[in-house]
Amino acid sequence: MLCVALQVRQNIWGWPIGMVNVGLYVYIFFEAKLYADMWLNALYFILCAVGWWHWLFPGENRPRLPVTRLTRRDGWTLFAIGLVGWVVMASYFSIYTDAALPVVDSLTVAMSLVAQWLLTRKVLENWHLWIAADVIMVGIYWVKGLQPTVVLYAIYTLLAISGLFEWRKELLAATPAADDPPADEPRPALV
Repeated sequence: MLCVALQVRQNIWGWPIGMVNVGLYVYIFFEAKLYADMWLNALYFILCAVGWWHWLFPGENRPRLPVTRLTRRDGWTLFAIGLVGWVVMASYFSIYTDAALPVVDSLTVAMSLVAQWLLTRKVLENWHLWIAADVIMVGIYWVKGLQPTVVLYAIYTLLAISGLFEWRKELLAATPAADDPPADEPRPALV
């Protein structure tokens, strides 16, 4: 999420700062026995590296991605994928590890992965998932005594709310008037 927050500020050095941040959280969450969050941050490290690469070398003919809305079919598909991921992670961490809060920790990771998938495709509803996941994470980190992380995720929640409002504005600005002809090509499916 920090990579996303720093990306919004359009700072090329935001990516490596985000990588240091998530790298530190791999260790912090390992120590707190929040293994699902630990693996999520390891994935974020990779995503930050890929994002930084794309910012340094954007490539030719890469059009700006417009904000879109989630279709009902894609929403149900992603819900099912997230639900299966949550059950698998929660089961694994409950049975095979000494994870603290494995069920709720796995829930926020499943939500975050679906949100990240939607974010990379610039689907508005990603922000709803980020907000919900961040609020739950604030509770998890409070229970685990990670107060600086509580503050950080409270800030992430505010950034996600800000992102939601910004993307809504962008979507409304791009919405054609009622008398405009429809687009020639429908939006491709997300999954």
